Amino acid sequence: MANIPKSEHKIQSCPTPKKIRAMFNGEVIADSTNVLILSETRFVPIYYFPKVDIRMDLLQNSDHGTTCSKKGEASYWNIASNDKEIENAAWCYETPIAGAEKIAGYIAFYFKIMDHWYEDDEEIFVHPKDPFVRIGVRKRKQSVRVVIGGETVAQTTQARALYETGSVTRYYNPKEDIRMDFLESTDLHTSCPYKGTCDYWSVKINDVEFENVVWSYPIPHAEASCIENLLCFYNEKVDEVFVEDKPASTSKILWYANVN
Repeated sequence: MANIPKSEHKIQSCPTPKKIRAMFNGEVIADSTNVLILSETRFVPIYYFPKVDIRMDLLQNSDHGTTCSKKGEASYWNIASNDKEIENAAWCYETPIAGAEKIAGYIAFYFKIMDHWYEDDEEIFVHPKDPFVRIGVRKRKQSVRVVIGGETVAQTTQARALYETGSVTRYYNPKEDIRMDFLESTDLHTSCPYKGTCDYWSVKINDVEFENVVWSYPIPHAEASCIENLLCFYNEKVDEVFVEDKPASTSKILWYANVN
């Protein structure tokens, strides 16, 4: 992520029309259609629930507290359900400072501590989607060429360009246009809330290994379905990605859509 001056630090909170549920140790701990989603510079989005829609009988006051220069003083709760207890798993800004007033009295949970999260009746992973981030995929018939270690490892006119807020344009290439003999699959897997879970490959050329510089989504989310099983190379970790024999742009995409 690019370095963002402190003066550009932003907090935005808005209601979501979705029904949000969080499950802990087999129990629904929060279930609401009146959730706020908070987007904050340098942080992943967070769901904040009204207390009336939370199983407060499963929460216990904690002595822990933190201070945020952008939101104010936070108090915490432990979560206890049957034989499972997690300390400081939920927090609340009872009287947030100016700029964060909307989340006053709402409670948030650490995403990874919950067993499951649902938006309506679909499970979500990693973290909530930022309502100010979107992705779009388009066909690119122009020549795309990837050079690693001085070798052309991929060259195609069948690439898909993926545009994602906050990222450079990524080019996804069909395997038939890639020198797969240079690639070795690895055990690395990462997940993205917008695209799904991806597999990785390293590239080995003349005994030099370029580790985990290629990835692919074998079962992408619906909004990215057209990149299924296509391979993408890290622009930042290869010699160059050329589009029509010119270096691919390194500018990050800054457009937004107020959708949720």
